[in-house]
Amino acid sequence: MSGQSKDKSGGTGLTAGRRDFLKAMTGASALAATAVVASQPAEAQAPASGRESRDERRKARYQPNAADVQNFYRTNRY
Repeated sequence: MSGQSKDKSGGTGLTAGRRDFLKAMTGASALAATAVVASQPAEAQAPASGRESRDERRKARYQPNAADVQNFYRTNRY
């Protein structure tokens, strides 16, 4: 061999070092992704003015006699 010592698993020290480096980088990227997600609460994603009142949440949204709904069914008849 070229002077490189073998580690416990039978690989060279260079291979073990590369493996340790990749493990560290994987852990660091997972930690960074967690920090980004945790830094912004779910409420920050939706604007405050976009909140619906209780009555708006309960109202009927589908209107079968609306012009666009009638047009959809008219053009998609088979």
